[in-house]
Amino acid sequence: MKLVSFRADGAGRIGILRGDRVFDLGKADPGLPRCMKALLEMGAEGLRRAAIAAEGAIEAIPSHQVDLLPPVPQPEKIICVGLNYADHAAESGMQPPREPVIFNKLPTALRASGDPIVLPELSREVDYEAELVVVIGVGGRAIPRDNALAHVAGYTCGNDVSARDWQKGKPGGQWLLGKSFDSFAPTGPALVTADEVGYPGKLRIKCRLNGRLV
Repeated sequence: MKLVSFRADGAGRIGILRGDRVFDLGKADPGLPRCMKALLEMGAEGLRRAAIAAEGAIEAIPSHQVDLLPPVPQPEKIICVGLNYADHAAESGMQPPREPVIFNKLPTALRASGDPIVLPELSREVDYEAELVVVIGVGGRAIPRDNALAHVAGYTCGNDVSARDWQKGKPGGQWLLGKSFDSFAPTGPALVTADEVGYPGKLRIKCRLNGRLV
């Protein structure tokens, strides 16, 4: 399934995207949550009910008539992995690390796919990176490696926008500040459930800038 968060009649809703049509899950099954985070926290049962609701939905909205939001509009955490592509590490003049470089973005940086990225006056070196976003459904801690993917609800597209002069040029290397200007984390448009993606390592990550593949 392709799940979306959207706004209609001034209220946040969740739906399923099929082609250029959005099916409002709240209308198809009033017992389902109206927010994506609550739906995903239901785990497999929530996704099963969403699929059943979508099959029975008859009222669809053209996607261009809804205001799409980030797939998960209010996540508790946005955790990122730096230098996660060998060619990007080489481009940055750095060796790929032996252990992941972990940083985060503040939720205020989140934006929907297609929303404008606001270039801050305080930076002269804004950069972009196409990323695969892994969306966690049911939480946990100390999860065994073999069971880790069972906690992944799905995947979406992301753009890790960075102010390089803040990230690298400030004392101590201000990754959080350089990565968290408002609008520096557009995601979406849809969350594709993990069952449709299969093994995520096979996905090709691409970025188009003004219609051109870069």
